[in-house]
Amino acid sequence: MMKTAAALPTANLHRRTLLIAAGSGAVASVLAWAPRPAHAQVASLNDAINKAGRQRMLSQRMGKAWLALAHRVQENAARQVLEQSIGLFERQLAELKAYAPTPTIRDTYGQLETAWASHKSTLVGGTPALSGAAAMLQADAKVLGLAHLGTVQYEAASGKAVGHLVNLAGRQRMLSQRMAKFYLAALLPVDAAASAAEIAKARTEFVAANEVLRKAPEANDRIRQELQLADGQWVFFDAALQRMQTGNATGNTARLVSDVFVASENLLSSMDKVTGLYAALGG
Repeated sequence: MMKTAAALPTANLHRRTLLIAAGSGAVASVLAWAPRPAHAQVASLNDAINKAGRQRMLSQRMGKAWLALAHRVQENAARQVLEQSIGLFERQLAELKAYAPTPTIRDTYGQLETAWASHKSTLVGGTPALSGAAAMLQADAKVLGLAHLGTVQYEAASGKAVGHLVNLAGRQRMLSQRMAKFYLAALLPVDAAASAAEIAKARTEFVAANEVLRKAPEANDRIRQELQLADGQWVFFDAALQRMQTGNATGNTARLVSDVFVASENLLSSMDKVTGLYAALGG
């Protein structure tokens, strides 16, 4: 069962307040997720898996922010998300390439550098608009594919069960942003049918993976509590996703975009914490 508000720390109460604001259609002025202070370099293989997986998420988060700017909704927050995510992506890319324990992994991050240079030009090379959305989505797919490959390679280098859980939890961050990205794409609209299919696929994967994370022998009380918080945030986000699937995504488009943007930030916040908690287990 979810814990009562009285039992939650102040920070969690603030995050729940943001979630309620999203559900009511209010525009949140504070982002729920921001990169926490991190090691200047990769500290361990678990840290590498965490950061490599975060690169996947950032590829989708940048796309979400770009599409919000194309909608002209949540513009200040979307611009902040985009700039923040670009900076973090580039820092982590350099760290992961430098830490690479094998030539194969190093080559993957060399390829990712090339794909990123092309994608960055689609993100910052002009004003976000419908006319550039297809090219942006195509470029972000290449970046996501290589970022995922790097994460899988780092997991294989670890060879430990907890490494898989770090990867799995980290992928949940990506899925939260991927669903939001395709929701905003469908409302723009950019290939609404394909976007709806991607949302449905990601939704199924997200729900199944959260059950694996919840039932994993390695899951401790802190991890399970954070997953409970994510459950509460998922309710609002999933309600918007279901409107897309049932054809009921009608009404004020700006409000729909804002709701999904804010709810996805809240969900990302919890899943990032879950990933960090698994990464800290070692083993």
